[in-house]
Amino acid sequence: MKLLVINAGSSSLKYQLYDMTDESVLAKGLVERIGMDSSILTHKPTGKEDVTEVSEILEHTTAIRKVLDKLVDPECGVLKSVDEIQAVGHRVVHGGEAFKGSALVTGDVKSEIRRLFDLAPLHNPPAILGITAAEKNMPNVPQVVVFDTAFHQTMEEKVYLYPIPKVLYKKHHIRRYGMHGTSHDYVSKVAAEVVERPLEELKIITCHIGNGASLTAVQGGVSVDTSMGLTPLEGLMMGTRSGDVDPAVVTFVMNKEELSISEVNSMLNKHSGLLAISGSSSDMRDITDGMEAGEPNATLAFEMYEYRLRKYIGSYAAAMNGVDVIVFTAGVGENSAVVREKVCENLTYLGVELDPELNKVRSGDPRRISTPNSKVDVLVIPTNEELVIARDTFRIVQESK
Repeated sequence: MKLLVINAGSSSLKYQLYDMTDESVLAKGLVERIGMDSSILTHKPTGKEDVTEVSEILEHTTAIRKVLDKLVDPECGVLKSVDEIQAVGHRVVHGGEAFKGSALVTGDVKSEIRRLFDLAPLHNPPAILGITAAEKNMPNVPQVVVFDTAFHQTMEEKVYLYPIPKVLYKKHHIRRYGMHGTSHDYVSKVAAEVVERPLEELKIITCHIGNGASLTAVQGGVSVDTSMGLTPLEGLMMGTRSGDVDPAVVTFVMNKEELSISEVNSMLNKHSGLLAISGSSSDMRDITDGMEAGEPNATLAFEMYEYRLRKYIGSYAAAMNGVDVIVFTAGVGENSAVVREKVCENLTYLGVELDPELNKVRSGDPRRISTPNSKVDVLVIPTNEELVIARDTFRIVQESK
């Protein structure tokens, strides 16, 4: 089966085409600046030269049509016909409590995703645009949705409820949902393979740290706690998100600065985190360079980021009464040796012993960066959320036949 994985944003669309015979990627790419007359399509066919095209793409239906045109192009294509695509898998951030796993797209499923717009206003509406656009271009091809929140539906009530009036949960479903579920699920399974122990026996802390960041406590292969909450704002300090703050900060700042709800929401999501403290960048590479150059604001931003990350790791070790494996993944987790080093050098009480030389190695493969004597295996595992979506899509379509 050949299937297309789509991750639709409000003005962008990422895609990967898989051959599920061997899970190989036949092509991948990105459409940027959708809605403008200077949209950019970057197409990367495996074994062929990359292609970049600038044209007017005003909505997602046109974006997917242009992607399909590239996939069957005589020169840069990898398919003879669009009919070779037998399924489409979509990433959807928020599945609420309705979806404990991936699902075949139906009218009811789309209605439920729309009902959840309030819980993910930046993510779920573009996902519907992607689904609708794919249906228009490939009307007879089954579509599957894979939710970021689904992996965390195993959390217990004592973990996911907030200590606020319970009527708010009953009326508005206000609770912890968590995000990055496909990534946490994937790297925890790979971690078990790397340490050669059954997943069911392991206590794993997975650190998905990129511009957005979250931690998950995975015990026996299931999520028992995660740092993001009702929205992706809660938890760790991130590139532009504040992470945890005293809730009273919101009303206090709104009153003092006469901010609207949308303005304070923008402040916490787009103008906080590393960007706010450094005053210059949300990119950990820039922060690290600034710290090494002796820039005090960059140093403070790094120290706050590392401290909060380490504190969450400690809390999840407490939640599971121990930890066997710590996994670093995503942009910062996979590429920042200094973040991993600083975090691990302050986890010696858990028995963590980092190998400095292994930590410096750059590789696209899963690898151990702790010493043989370390009581906790510390791993770097490149995440592959698209592969999780492809596998789920393949399974669900096969089961529906």
